[in-house]
Amino acid sequence: MTARLADIAAQAGVSEATVSRVLNGKPGVSATTRQSVLAALDVLGYERPVRLRRRSAGLVGLITPELENPIFPAFAQVIGQALTRQGYTPVLATQTPGGSTEDELTEMLVDRGVAGIIFVSGLHADTSADMGRYEQLRGQGVPFVLINGFSDKVRAPFVSPDDRAAVELAVTHLTALGHRRIGLAVGPKRFVPVQRKIEGFLRCAQERLGMDAAEAEPFVQHSLYTLEGGQAAAAALIERGATAIVCASDMMALGAIRAARQRGLDVPREMSVVGFDDSPLIAFTDPPLTTIRQPVQAMGQAAVRALLEEIGGTPAPPSEFVFHPELVVRGSTASAPKAAPGAAKVPRPLRASRVVP
Repeated sequence: MTARLADIAAQAGVSEATVSRVLNGKPGVSATTRQSVLAALDVLGYERPVRLRRRSAGLVGLITPELENPIFPAFAQVIGQALTRQGYTPVLATQTPGGSTEDELTEMLVDRGVAGIIFVSGLHADTSADMGRYEQLRGQGVPFVLINGFSDKVRAPFVSPDDRAAVELAVTHLTALGHRRIGLAVGPKRFVPVQRKIEGFLRCAQERLGMDAAEAEPFVQHSLYTLEGGQAAAAALIERGATAIVCASDMMALGAIRAARQRGLDVPREMSVVGFDDSPLIAFTDPPLTTIRQPVQAMGQAAVRALLEEIGGTPAPPSEFVFHPELVVRGSTASAPKAAPGAAKVPRPLRASRVVP
C-alpha cells in the first residue's frame, strides 16, 4: 500500500497523506486536488474505491423528513421539475417513524452514485445534531444543498425563508386588527427556524406592543409540527388569554382552529389564527386560512441552481440565500374581540360530548 500511495502521490503531485485523505473520503482536500488524485488513479490503472467511482450525471437525491405535511410534497414537486428540465432524475427519499434515518438515506443515495443531494428541513436545522455528517459527505465528494435551517459549521449553500420577517408580518397584521395578546405556536426550541421565529416575535412584541422579553415569552408555546401539536399549543395559549395565535405551520394552524372551536370560540370573530407555508389547498379550509406564504417555487429553483453549480465545479462561496415571505390574508383573522384593554377572555368550558374534527 505504501508503494501504491507513493506512486499515486508522485503522479498527482501531492503528498501521500493527501492521497490517503482522498481515498478514505476525509474532508480538508480541495475539489481540484481530489480530482488530481482520482485522475492519477485512472492513469496508473488502479481501481477507484466504490465511494469514489464516477457518479451518474443523471441522479440527484432529495431527502425530506416526511410527506404528511403538504409543504414537503410541494418542495419535492418544484425541485423535481427543475431537475428534470436540466436533464436530471430526482430520487425522493423520505424518512418515516421507525424507518430509515437521514444518515441511512444519505448512505443509500451515495451508494447509488447520485450526482448530488438536496436536504429539506434535515438535521442541519437541529442545533443539537452533529454537523460532522455533512463534512463527511463533502469528504466523499458529493455536492449538496440544504433548505430550511442554517449552520455555520457546514460549508455548503443554504436556502431559507426569512423566519424573523415572517413572524413580524403576522404580528404586525394582528396588531393592526387590534390584538394585544398574541401567541406564537412553534416546534421544538432546538431547531434554527424556531429560534429565528421567536427572535422575530420578541422583537415585534417589543416594537408593536411595548412588551419586554419577560412579558412576551409566556406567549411562546413549543409543540410538534402537527395538527395535534398545534391544537395542544393553542389550548395552552388560549388559557393564557391570547386572542390571536401565529403558528409555525399550516398544519399547526388547523389544530389551533380546532382547539378554539372545542372551547366554543368562533374563528375569526373571537380568535384569530395565522398559519405558515401557504400549503396547497389551505385556501379552501373553513375558514380559509390567513398564512405566511413560504416562497417554495423560488427557494426550490435556487436550491437546484446552487446544486448544479456545485456539480459543475463552479460552486458559489458557502452562504445562505434568504427569501422574503409574503402575508396572505384570508378568513381566519379579524378584529380583536371587544373586551376591556388587557383583559383576557375566559374560555367556555369544554363540553363532554365527543368533538369531531
